[in-house]
Amino acid sequence: MRFDFTGKTIIVTGATRGIGKQIADDLAELKANLILTGTNPDEIDMLNRSAITNSTSKKYHCVNFSENESLLEFIDELKKTDRVHGLINNAGINRLNYIDETLIEDWNDMISVNLSAPFQLIRCVSEKMKKQSYGRIVNVASIFSKISKERRSVYSATKFGIHGLTVGVSNDLARHNILVNTLSPGFVLTDLTRKNLSEKEQLEMAQMIPARRLAVTRDISNVAIFLMSDLNQYLTGQNIVVDGGFTNI
Repeated sequence: MRFDFTGKTIIVTGATRGIGKQIADDLAELKANLILTGTNPDEIDMLNRSAITNSTSKKYHCVNFSENESLLEFIDELKKTDRVHGLINNAGINRLNYIDETLIEDWNDMISVNLSAPFQLIRCVSEKMKKQSYGRIVNVASIFSKISKERRSVYSATKFGIHGLTVGVSNDLARHNILVNTLSPGFVLTDLTRKNLSEKEQLEMAQMIPARRLAVTRDISNVAIFLMSDLNQYLTGQNIVVDGGFTNI
């Protein structure tokens, strides 16, 4: 049994670092044609030049999902694409604060990036997917779509919300062979994690996880690849939690 995305066009948002980059790199190895987003214009230019030099099927777009105009410009570009087979809504932001200290700007930005942008992208690509009677959509959430803790009320609201969107959209689109799922990572060892936590703190966190380690980005990407693939023929409307068992304790 082998994954093959030859001829498939897949969108991955937030694809320049961390989980999104891993998913994009893995899909590229599996021959997908990729439409990718990031927020740093200089980095986007460099990545596009690299893609041309290395003859990879990646096209990066600079998109700020907290700005509606930027989102709409990206959607206009997507409308020019003949077919879209998959969408991975991975871009997200998290600003920690207690509820009485949360700024309304932070609420608005997190709602825009984590919830409104995925809604608008799904609405756009689902039109194309319905015409071809095929589509796979993955909304990347977090374990905070299942649980929460202090200073994460707004973030959790958006991640609980994105799974609610998944469930509703899955009911709308399943009859068209469009399968929609949520993927909720636990604690993942990314560059940001390494920057924010010392090795000692990483080890302490790992001891709280039944699997006794943090996830690596490929642990999350492997599940995303399956959900996007033709091997997934019947799984839809689900929240797949990849956390080494953390939310079970």
